[in-house]
Amino acid sequence: MAIPTEKPSYGPLDGVKVVYAAVELACPKAADLMADWGADVVWLENTGAGDTIRDTPYVKQAERRNQRSVALNYFSDEGRAVFLDLIRDADIFMEASKGGTWARKGITDEVMWEVNPRLVIVHVSGFGQTGDPKMVKRAAYDLTVMAYAGIIAQNGTPEQPMLPGPYAGDYFNTLMIASSSLAALYRAAKTGQGESIDVAMHETLLAIGQYYLVDYLNEGIKWPRPGARNQNLCGIGEFACKDGFLGVCLYGVDQNRYFLEAIGLGHLWGTEHIPEGTSALWLSNPHAPEIQSAFERYCLERSKHDIEEDFAAHRIAVQVVNDLEDLVEQEHLRLRGTWADWQTAEGETFHGLSVFPKFRNNPGQVWRPMPAQGGDTVDVLTRLGYAPERIERLIDEGVVKAGE
Repeated sequence: MAIPTEKPSYGPLDGVKVVYAAVELACPKAADLMADWGADVVWLENTGAGDTIRDTPYVKQAERRNQRSVALNYFSDEGRAVFLDLIRDADIFMEASKGGTWARKGITDEVMWEVNPRLVIVHVSGFGQTGDPKMVKRAAYDLTVMAYAGIIAQNGTPEQPMLPGPYAGDYFNTLMIASSSLAALYRAAKTGQGESIDVAMHETLLAIGQYYLVDYLNEGIKWPRPGARNQNLCGIGEFACKDGFLGVCLYGVDQNRYFLEAIGLGHLWGTEHIPEGTSALWLSNPHAPEIQSAFERYCLERSKHDIEEDFAAHRIAVQVVNDLEDLVEQEHLRLRGTWADWQTAEGETFHGLSVFPKFRNNPGQVWRPMPAQGGDTVDVLTRLGYAPERIERLIDEGVVKAGE
C-alpha cells in the first residue's frame, strides 16, 4: 500500500532534520527515538542488500517506523555529491562504522561543515575515532564492546561471566547517542557552529559499569559476580517461589524490620549486629547466611503474587518477574497506552510499543511504517530539487536505488 510522504507536525523535535548511515541497533534506534519525537529522519541504506535489520522478522517494523529510506552509494564520486546535498539543510548527521572510516573515504567533518557549518556530526564506533590504531579499526558488536568494557565480567555467576541482554550494550549507547546529539544541537542553535561527537561504545559501557569499577580504581576492591543475588546486601536479587520468580530490593529501616519478622527472624532486630535503625542488611553481617537461607525457604513455600502483595503493602520494593506472556496481560501497561498498532507498508497490522516517553504538550506519534529499501529515494531527491532525468540517470548508474 502507499505510505504517507508528508510528515505531519508533531512532537518536541518537529522541524529538526536528521540524516543517518548505520545498520542494526545502536545508532538507528537513536534516530528512531528522534523520529518518534517529531524529527524528519532520512535513513541512508547502501544500494546492495541494505540495512541488515531487514533480515529480522519483526523488530525492523518497530525500529524503522517514521523514517524515509534513501538507498545511496555515498562513497562513490557522484554519491558523495548527493550525500552533501542531503546534509546541506540537516541538523544532525549520524554514522556508525569502524573508527575513521568516513574520513578515510574523504568525507571528513571539515568537508561536511563546508556545506553546512552548523551541522552536528555524530561518529559511532566500538572503540572511538582516536587511540590505539588496531583498536580504532577493530570490528565491534554489542557483545564484544561489553566484553572489552568489563560489563560481561561483572555479570553472571562466579563460575561463568554472562552477557546481559537483549543487546543491552547497543541500547545503552542509543541513549548516549540521542542525548549527546541533542546537547550539541542546542549549542549549535545558540552559536551557529556545528559539533563533531566521538561516541565510542565501550566508553558508554564503562560509564554504565562504573558503580563497582570505581571501588577497584580507588581501593582495589573487586566484587564477585553475584549471579541472582546482590554483591553486598541481603534480600536483594531474584528469588524462586513455588510458582515463579520474584525480584526484591530490600532497603530501609521499617522495611528491614518487617522483612525479618516476616521470614521468622524478628528476634535479630535490635541485637548487636542488627541494631534498631539498620537500613541495610550487609552480607558482611554474621547473620547474613541465616537471613539469606531463611528468605529463600520463605519464598519457596509461597506464591510470588502473595509475597509481592504483602511486601508492597509494607513499602518493600518487590515485583513478580514478568515473562513476555505476563507483560501483555498487565492492566497498568494497558492504562498507560503502552501498546500501539499500525499498518505496515504491506497493509498488515503490526503490534508494538507506543512512543516513549510521554510528552504532555507535544506528544510523539507514529505517522508511517518502515519503508522499502530506497522507497523514498525518488521523493527525497525530488524535494532536493533534482530533475526527473537526473534521478533516472543516478538510478541507471547505480549511484542510488529506488524501492517500490
